Amino acid sequence: MASDPSKKANPLQETGVKSNPSAQATSDKAPPDLPSTAAGQETDETPRSINRSFLLFNAVPSWLVSTLVHLVLLLLFAILTLEPYEKEKNLLTIGKSDIVEEMEDISEDEDIEPIEVEAINDTVQTEVPAVEATEMIDEISPADDPDAALISFELSDFGEQTAPKNDLLTSIGSFTGAGLEGRGQAARQRLVREGGGTAGSEEAVTRALKWLSRHQNPDGSWGFDHRWSMDKTGKQCAGRCPNDGTLKEALNGSTAIALLPYLGAGHTHKEGKYKSIVDNGLYYLATHMKVSQNTGSLFEPGGTMYSHGIGAIALCEAYGMTKDRQLLAPAQLSLNYISWAQDPVGGGWRYAPQQAGDTSAVGWQLMALKSGHMAYLNVNPNTVRLASRFLDFVQSEGGARYGYANPGNGHATTAIGLLCRMYMGWKKDNPNLEKGAEYISQWGPSPSDMYYNYYATQVMKHHGGPQWEKWNEKMRDSLVESQSKQGHSAGSWYFTGGHSQDKGGRLYCTCLATMILEVYYRHLPIYRKQASEDDFPL
Repeated sequence: MASDPSKKANPLQETGVKSNPSAQATSDKAPPDLPSTAAGQETDETPRSINRSFLLFNAVPSWLVSTLVHLVLLLLFAILTLEPYEKEKNLLTIGKSDIVEEMEDISEDEDIEPIEVEAINDTVQTEVPAVEATEMIDEISPADDPDAALISFELSDFGEQTAPKNDLLTSIGSFTGAGLEGRGQAARQRLVREGGGTAGSEEAVTRALKWLSRHQNPDGSWGFDHRWSMDKTGKQCAGRCPNDGTLKEALNGSTAIALLPYLGAGHTHKEGKYKSIVDNGLYYLATHMKVSQNTGSLFEPGGTMYSHGIGAIALCEAYGMTKDRQLLAPAQLSLNYISWAQDPVGGGWRYAPQQAGDTSAVGWQLMALKSGHMAYLNVNPNTVRLASRFLDFVQSEGGARYGYANPGNGHATTAIGLLCRMYMGWKKDNPNLEKGAEYISQWGPSPSDMYYNYYATQVMKHHGGPQWEKWNEKMRDSLVESQSKQGHSAGSWYFTGGHSQDKGGRLYCTCLATMILEVYYRHLPIYRKQASEDDFPL
């Protein structure tokens, strides 16, 4: 007897599963994988129960099943192919007899986690272990100094893959190399000859380096008050060289500026006649750096931000010339401090961190950033952009002249401003740059102000042409002639009346004069025949 269709049993009810009225209302057809039957007819294929596989593969929508299957497959593929990842911490250890712990390789895309940093003494250190000036500093393991403080720092975008590409780092004539490579002996001889140096100017540099070596302290430092320095026999200068400076509490600054002529002439802590002298000087700077919050400060009461800027130049140049990993951390940390200490509003630097700027202090900080960039260290682009804002503020005549803390036309500040503009991307044919170079050419070298001469000589050398030839002949010959030739002061210079020369004394004047005579090879020319591209990361 045929069954009543209205009373047909529901399979879901038979299995104890509640039926879905809404589902029944929307479909009067059997599931697609079940054979359809006429109303009121039962066949052997009519299901009497629904198991879990039915619910999984038929009750659940097919697109959801597909999605879940693909997600599981993707997760399995990721687990099988990814390599284990470990976060790497890079630690700077400043010990008592070494510059810094050997650093591990740094991967560009690794996220470096800072570690807890203990409180750091902000007072100026006055005592360091005695180190004979003629002895090399042996490399040590951090285990040799259990009291060494562990300091964290962060680096990113480091390595040749981020090396700046412009004329400063590419072919110049048949000479190729990075901006500091003119300091090698073979290149140096050629650049002296082609740039306008002479045998006399090179002899003056040699004598100056000897004088500096006789006035280094046993702990590796130099002092503007050079009377207390000792030569390698332990004998003090004791006033045999007159004209000592008055900045007694600026040992970071005086040490750094004394290192620059050695580095400029190609002497590093790894090679050269004066490698032990340079080694001890770098050791002094690194062990007197105050590290905090991923920055390293060489700021000191006597030398203020000037000490830090000059110290950062020395560390960055030494690292750039040697790629010594022991200098990697101090050099990078010094650049980080420059970014932190910048005036966040006006973009300059002055005596104290984040103080409204002046052009003189800005010059040293920007040259440090430039040295760091040439060494492929990480320079914050925002720092450079903000510094450009400061130069815009103090410029006059469209950028042909510059003032100190306000728009002006000082000789030294104009030279500083123009050199900064060159390094920050102004092309050689910029009309304001040409006008500024013409002003400097008309002023000519100063008979006494080595600070102005130091910056102006670099501007004229990079600018080139007849103006440089005229400038160079007068500047070069006057320095060779005025260098002390007799007694304990032989190889040094002293001039009265220049910027801070009474404070820096004979040591300060000697360092500036020596670097002026090294202009042929300290930095390769910014410009070739065509205008160069900006080297800073803007």
